[in-house]
Amino acid sequence: MTAGLEKACHRCISKIASNACLIFGLLNFLALPLSMAFVGMKFLDDCPVQPLIPLYLLVGGVVGSLKIVLLLFDSTRMRQLLSKSVMIDDDDDDEYPWRQNAHRYYIHLTLSLFLFLWFILGNYWVFSAYLPNFIPPFHHPQDYCDKTLYIFAVGVLLLSHTVLILLIFCSCCIYWFSKQRYATEED
Repeated sequence: MTAGLEKACHRCISKIASNACLIFGLLNFLALPLSMAFVGMKFLDDCPVQPLIPLYLLVGGVVGSLKIVLLLFDSTRMRQLLSKSVMIDDDDDDEYPWRQNAHRYYIHLTLSLFLFLWFILGNYWVFSAYLPNFIPPFHHPQDYCDKTLYIFAVGVLLLSHTVLILLIFCSCCIYWFSKQRYATEED
């Protein structure tokens, strides 16, 4: 039963990873972390009220870009393997590509964990300085944050929250439908 489930998951992941739409979507999605890195670098010294906001954008953008580039590389590699019509044999040790490349799995896992923790820290840094002065006050010149930088950081976080909520909702729906289907098949 477990081997059948593992093979079904492998087929599903292979179809998704080899899909040209996924590659196109990842290329489009690469624009967000690249723009994060650009904005973070451009406004690195323009938020004295919370100097970690531009750092959050810069580091999150660079690491996010690295994660997407690795996903693109793995996806195109899977596409090449499938285009060669590699046949999967039940007794073959090369049955599942992630068994050969466990280090890539751990790299993706580490990057994802880092990005999640960085996202939590970014929420704290951005929303702890909620609505700062966008123009440096005369009496406290260090008590401001550039408007473009701050609005961009809030927008990135709101977009991230939206995507996270949609992923959780879709995962719950898939779980519920698969549970219903499994219960129907057993009857």
